[in-house]
Amino acid sequence: MSPPETVLAFDTSAAHCAAALLLPDGRCLLRQEAMQKGQAERLIPLLEGLLAEGGIGWADLTRIGVGTGPGNFTGVRIAVAAARGLALGLGIPAVGVTTLEALAHALPRPLRVVEDARQGLAYVQDFPEGAAHLVALADLPAAPGRPVTGSAAGPHALPPALPLAEAIARIAATRDGTPRPAPFYLRAADAAPPADPPPVILP
Repeated sequence: MSPPETVLAFDTSAAHCAAALLLPDGRCLLRQEAMQKGQAERLIPLLEGLLAEGGIGWADLTRIGVGTGPGNFTGVRIAVAAARGLALGLGIPAVGVTTLEALAHALPRPLRVVEDARQGLAYVQDFPEGAAHLVALADLPAAPGRPVTGSAAGPHALPPALPLAEAIARIAATRDGTPRPAPFYLRAADAAPPADPPPVILP
């Protein structure tokens, strides 16, 4: 049997900076700060504070988990680039987990996730067999007999079983880190691209 993992996971795909530290004894420490912008500057100090709370250092980590979206275009790229850089520097795997997978984690199957994508749209995925896709809320098909979760799932939605960052950490602990994490987009960016070139995420 493989030894327990020590997983640092984080997500900046929405208006937050969220992180979880999964320790070998099964405890999971959490930090989350609401923010519309500034995740790039806040992420590493937040992670350092979480490691200090757990009484460990960067070298004690065995795996990185990262939320890959769908979500805010820039936020997803911030987290994925950070995860790849940390994994490379520490010599450990980085595992990408989609927001929809994390929301579905530890909930009964079959299950539909319906997450708000703004502008009258939703990200939708059926578990265990469906592919993620973008749907107009007005055209959302019924899911008879199938429990539903997610921020656009309506008043009878199941709540997530775990905080988002903890779900990412626990899923990442079960995967081998291949392929490397990459942004998971189902729609184009809302904003026009900046004048300066964005950071390049290598394949």
